[in-house]
Amino acid sequence: MLNKISRLALVAVLAASACMAQSAAPATPAASAPKLDRFDASTLDKSKDPCEDLYAYACTKWQAAHPIPNDLPGVGTWEPLYLWNQTILRETMEKAAANAKATGTEQQVGAYWQSCMDLKGRAAHGKDWLSAALKPVDELHSKNQLPRLLARLHGGQIPAWEGNDNQTGSAFFGFGPSQDLEDSSKMVAGFDQGGLTLTSRDYYLGTEESQKKIREAYKKHLVHMFILAGDTPEEAAREAAAVYAIEESLAKAQMTAVDRRDPLKTYHKRSLEQIQAALPNFDVAAYLKATKAPVPPFYIVSTLEFLPALNEQIKTRSLAEIKSYLRWWVIMSAANKTTPELEQANFDFFGTTVNGTPQMLPQWRRCVDSADARLGEALGQEYVKIAFPPESKAKAVELMTGIRTALKQDINSLDWMASATKQQAVAKLDAMIQKIGYPDTWRDYSSVKVVPDDFLANAVAANAFEVRRQLNKINQPVDKMEWGMTPPTINAYNDPQNNTINFPAGILQFPFFNAAQGDAENYGGIGMVIGHEIIHGFDDQGRKFDAKGNLRDWWTADDAKAYDERGNCLSTQYTHDVPELGAGVKTNGKLTQGEDTADNGGLHLAVMALENLYKARGKSLDDVGDDGITARQRFFAAYAFSWCEQTRPDAERRQILTNPHSLARYRVNIPAGNEPSFGRAFGCKPGQKMLSKPACRVW
Repeated sequence: MLNKISRLALVAVLAASACMAQSAAPATPAASAPKLDRFDASTLDKSKDPCEDLYAYACTKWQAAHPIPNDLPGVGTWEPLYLWNQTILRETMEKAAANAKATGTEQQVGAYWQSCMDLKGRAAHGKDWLSAALKPVDELHSKNQLPRLLARLHGGQIPAWEGNDNQTGSAFFGFGPSQDLEDSSKMVAGFDQGGLTLTSRDYYLGTEESQKKIREAYKKHLVHMFILAGDTPEEAAREAAAVYAIEESLAKAQMTAVDRRDPLKTYHKRSLEQIQAALPNFDVAAYLKATKAPVPPFYIVSTLEFLPALNEQIKTRSLAEIKSYLRWWVIMSAANKTTPELEQANFDFFGTTVNGTPQMLPQWRRCVDSADARLGEALGQEYVKIAFPPESKAKAVELMTGIRTALKQDINSLDWMASATKQQAVAKLDAMIQKIGYPDTWRDYSSVKVVPDDFLANAVAANAFEVRRQLNKINQPVDKMEWGMTPPTINAYNDPQNNTINFPAGILQFPFFNAAQGDAENYGGIGMVIGHEIIHGFDDQGRKFDAKGNLRDWWTADDAKAYDERGNCLSTQYTHDVPELGAGVKTNGKLTQGEDTADNGGLHLAVMALENLYKARGKSLDDVGDDGITARQRFFAAYAFSWCEQTRPDAERRQILTNPHSLARYRVNIPAGNEPSFGRAFGCKPGQKMLSKPACRVW
């Protein structure tokens, strides 16, 4: 729950749209599937000067041809891949649903698909399903019963085991397995700050006009949803007021997203007695007993100030207010699994008001995403058969070897790092485990009961399975080979406590990678991503963990100071106004520092590795190819092209507020401007906009 993994984070703006004529795909699941975008020289806008704006040079033509669809917050060059992946999963589920004799995983996948696509059944029975889900809350007659009820809700309806950059998105608090920071071989348990529907404390406390607007819209949304759930307008107004008051109070006690980036600030070892002392009005032991979680030697509390604030809410709020709060969390969690009216209303706020997206994705795409989230490794087995042949895995391994070699060279060449620290860094790099494509052992879902005519029940059953699987990790050896993403996911991550880098098959496709694609394109696309994830092991968070994944300071004092100076250069560089999003909108380089470090380091390593490859072949990156550009230019252009996107202003404002990743245009232009090889590629002159002054670099 409290363990942070550093993700590449592409998925926020995945969308469906027309594809480019020169696209290609490794395989086609169906005639209806899109071709996949890929870079070639014809995609470049030669009227733009890459020394002034690389992103415009690589992306302007693509953007002109790809308006944002009405059903998504944004569109990117990886969007056709997202739709292509979804089409494979759809066909898998449709085939399973059509097989009346299906058993095991095939039956589960087919029944889940049927229940999600059955809009008539959801319209007819959704209110009854919601009433049944609310019944345990409605039957709460005393605050003394709250711990057992909350454990029940956390166990399936609103799971509480997985935290995010800001909090755990569940009622009141988060609870689940937590890898010990001081001994990564141990799995204990932890409590996290939580309880906010709007995910970030800044939405409740911020002073920007956009934040105030969302706050007021959220209050109206609460009333509307309570009415749809069966309340009278008077009851709905009363319940909505209680929900917002509780959440606003909890927001005031939450740690900021910037502070949560420091593992030392979220690591507080506590006994059960100490936790109970901080929550005297909530029977923690009763809650833990009801979860049936194993008893660890200690618990990790992420935010010490949060528990007393939570206790104050439990102590001072009436039973009716607490029930209103819990009723809301049940309604919200069930909304997109019950009646179409509730699902639409939920989207109108979270999709349209918050992210600016006019309409929902088609039903089949929403069902694919839901199934991937809950039965992902079952679906993933079929996905990799089509999308990830052995030659793709072999080529990916080759690129990773080149990038790792480049980092070792880079470490040994640093003039600001002492020999002792270099040895530790190389040892950590050598110990880093790389996982490519899919798990060696597939997850067993056989205990999950899935029926074709109750979508909410299926979602809760799958949630309960995952909660139990997670809680059962407590006191067990850590499995470093477990995956935190499903095979079709278009993303990647670094897990600092397991010292692993992880690349699902879903991202090892065009526009990032293809085994038959040129080396410059592959290193500019997936090579930068590989370098990005490796560097996360050495960013301002990752560098605090050693080769075994333990939180340990292996830096000399002088080296740590030199590192911080370079990190501060980046955080200053990435802190600036964004006038196109409105007055007062400003990026926060402290929030994005880890990702920015990884972007800059990943790009540097990728071009180093490509240079090594060309030298070994007796070639030069500056030789002009048949397409009229050099391999060095092709590398940077392919890198930029893989990040081309258009995103709605509301979604960008939300990203700046809550997400540790910079906007795509900054993820392209700033790292390129910091990289000396970029100016050489395009013959940039001093004073041109792309060349950063000062040029910041950590790795």
